[in-house]
Amino acid sequence: MIKSGEPRRLGVPAPKARLLFEAEQRENGGGPGRRLLVVDGEPAFALSFWCGTCQFLFRRLETARQTLSLESVQERLTGTLADPDDGGVIDAFGALLPEGEYLPILLRVEPRLIIPGQEGDYFSNEQVATWGLDPFWGLPEYPHTPYYRSFETAVDASAHLYEFVVPMVPPTWNARERVEEYVELMGRGTVPTAVAVSTLDVCEPASGQPDDHYRHWGLTHFLLDGHHKLEAAATADRPVQLLSLLALGEGLAASEDCARLPALRAQLRSVRATGT
Repeated sequence: MIKSGEPRRLGVPAPKARLLFEAEQRENGGGPGRRLLVVDGEPAFALSFWCGTCQFLFRRLETARQTLSLESVQERLTGTLADPDDGGVIDAFGALLPEGEYLPILLRVEPRLIIPGQEGDYFSNEQVATWGLDPFWGLPEYPHTPYYRSFETAVDASAHLYEFVVPMVPPTWNARERVEEYVELMGRGTVPTAVAVSTLDVCEPASGQPDDHYRHWGLTHFLLDGHHKLEAAATADRPVQLLSLLALGEGLAASEDCARLPALRAQLRSVRATGT
């Protein structure tokens, strides 16, 4: 299931926003440093580097300790949203974000919990096949967090989309009783809703002859609300809804690439419906 709204202006002036996308300042006055996702004034994640030729990346930092759940919409999010605009959820979470253009997309995801370096890890498999190991460390990139994989598809003959749902804090921080409550709810057919702010980064090696050269579209959903829901869905092998607020000006992707995302998801729905 997917429903997409129209791009809209959301957010508050940067000093009032709890979540920001920032460029780290270099002391010597050179170009911009790391791209950062900042929560409550503290760097929470380092993101793919500006050049677009380095590896796709989300890396949790030591100061990532906060989630951004809102009590005012918790009851509404316990169940399924029929539309991205249901219940004022977009406006409620939009007040946490910096001013900008956002594309609301309502997704149905079936998350798989991934432990870095273990089975299914994108950074140890698909990314290494394209970029190889880090030339200094001789190791794959390491995100410093468990994460969820949910969807992937070919974009065209030279590009592939990978979708990730990234918790602000690791699943081991979740309250066990709440996870079990959601497992029970999902067992009765409930499909609860999580909320994320999302970015799309398009990355491709600049040169060389990798084993598997193509553009990697990394669609990353950083969870604002729903940490217990995602773990429960992965544990019980159940779907969960995800309301994504795609930050159109903050990723390493052209506006026309972002505009293609709903169609790519709708194409998957069509394939599953027809069985072809």
